[in-house]
Amino acid sequence: MNVLWIFAHPEQCSLNGALLTHGINQLREAGHYVQVSDLYAMGWNPIADAHDVTHDVRGRLIVGAEQERGYRRGTLSEDIRAEHTKLARADAVVFQFPLWWLGPPAILKGWFDRVLVQGFAFGVTGTDGRTRRYGDGGLAGKRALVITSVGARPSSFGPRGIHGDVDHVLFPLLHGTLFYTGMAALAPLVIYGADRMDDNGYRAVLPELRHRLATLFTADPLPFRHEDSGDYDDDLVLRPDLSAGQTGLAVHYGASAVAPRI
Repeated sequence: MNVLWIFAHPEQCSLNGALLTHGINQLREAGHYVQVSDLYAMGWNPIADAHDVTHDVRGRLIVGAEQERGYRRGTLSEDIRAEHTKLARADAVVFQFPLWWLGPPAILKGWFDRVLVQGFAFGVTGTDGRTRRYGDGGLAGKRALVITSVGARPSSFGPRGIHGDVDHVLFPLLHGTLFYTGMAALAPLVIYGADRMDDNGYRAVLPELRHRLATLFTADPLPFRHEDSGDYDDDLVLRPDLSAGQTGLAVHYGASAVAPRI
C-alpha cells in the first residue's frame, strides 16, 4: 500500500524526528511504499494567496474559486501540484506534528489551506448533483492517522482537564478537515509529556506507535456520522430524534457508537 507521511516539526533531532524514522522504517519493512513531505525541510510556504495560481487573477481574489480554477486548468503552483500527486497515490496519510496552541503548527495549517483546494479535496459533486462531504469527497477511500505530541500530562487533557478534552481539541482537524474531505479518520495517537520525555519514555511509546502503524489499514475509523446517512436535515442539523436532548460534539458520532476516549 502507499502511505504519505506529512511531517510538521522543525527539528529532526527530536522526539518527533525519532518517531518519524521509526515509523517509516516499520512501514517499509512491512512492504509499504512511503513518501514523506517534511514541510520544514521543504521550506513549505504556508500562505494561501494569488501566487498559488499561475493564471491571471482579474479583480478581487476569491481564494476558493481561484484555487478551483487553477486545479481545473492545471495552473496551480508547482509545489501544490506535487502534493496533489502524492495524495492521489496515497492509500493512507499520516499527519505528524507537535500540538502548539491547541492546534497544528502554522506550516501544517498552511499545507491544508493550499493543498486541499476546492474541486480537488472538497467542493466536488456526485453524479446526482449532491455535494460530497463529511464521509465523502475528493479524498474518499483514503485513511488518515494523526500523530501528535503534547508537553502536558494526560489528565490535563481529560474531560475535566484545564486544556479541554483532547477529543474536542482535535475534533476540528479529525472531523472538519479529514472526515469532511472524505478520509476515514482513525483514532489519533497522542503522545503526552513530550517536553520531559527521556529514553525510557521514548521506548515506552514505541509499542503503541507500532500497533497503530501495523493496523493502519485494518483499524476501525472514528464512527462519525456521514452527511448522506439521513441523520441530518436539509439545514445540516442532526435530526431531533437522534441523540435526543443532547448537544455538543459527541452527537456527531454514530448512534450505536460511544465517542472514543483518546
